[in-house]
Amino acid sequence: MKRINLSEGKKVYFASDNHLGAPTSEKSFPREQKFVRWLDEVKKDAAAIFLLGDLFDFWFEYKTVIPKGFTRTLGKLAEITDSGIPVYYFVGNHDLWMNGYFEEELNIPVFHKPQEFIFNDKTTFLIGHGDGLGPGDKGYKRMKKVFTNPVAKWFFRWLHPDLGVKLAQYLSVKNKLISGDEDVTFLGEDNEWLVQYCKRKLEIKYTDHFVFGHRHLPMEIDLNNTSKYTNLGDWIVHYTYAVFDGNEMKMKRYTEEK
Repeated sequence: MKRINLSEGKKVYFASDNHLGAPTSEKSFPREQKFVRWLDEVKKDAAAIFLLGDLFDFWFEYKTVIPKGFTRTLGKLAEITDSGIPVYYFVGNHDLWMNGYFEEELNIPVFHKPQEFIFNDKTTFLIGHGDGLGPGDKGYKRMKKVFTNPVAKWFFRWLHPDLGVKLAQYLSVKNKLISGDEDVTFLGEDNEWLVQYCKRKLEIKYTDHFVFGHRHLPMEIDLNNTSKYTNLGDWIVHYTYAVFDGNEMKMKRYTEEK
């Protein structure tokens, strides 16, 4: 369990599912600008920033090449970590193929599975992207095994980056199963598979807050009298994020209102 202590007036911020680059670089550019403005605002009182995956609609790290674009986002993240504010990244189903760039160039630790954190030695969090967790979703789980298979990644890496990135971006936008946009309707608490996952986790170990992305729906659901599930929504339609001030967790919408 990783520990983070918040000094007075500091907060922890959570965001997920920007899908930069979709449906095209030109159309996603205003969203990227908005996200960078948000980063500029929250860095003023951030003790830490958690990005819960699918920052990009496609990301694959070749040995010496990364996808073109996203300069403002990457530069802002580097500026934030250089200033001493830690940023934590959890890979999503669109950026499964991270392999050292964020750690080496941006000083951002990258996690491929949910992680436990404790804030101020009292409030516990389980944090992750959320894909492939809980019951059901067997088709995606099988697909994820293929995408993360070392042999499959080896073959893809031998495609010229211009061809590989173009093909992957096309599939990412066109294939709803890959995009994770197959269902952005609230299924009801009993049918939300991440809610079921959290409740099963609670049977094993108590956690105050479960925080995930992936569903593209802002959700705050009480699992019992003291434990809560938060889904962060997205930066495509909702522009939502969560903030923890050391005592309370709140969902907010970024409107840029002064």
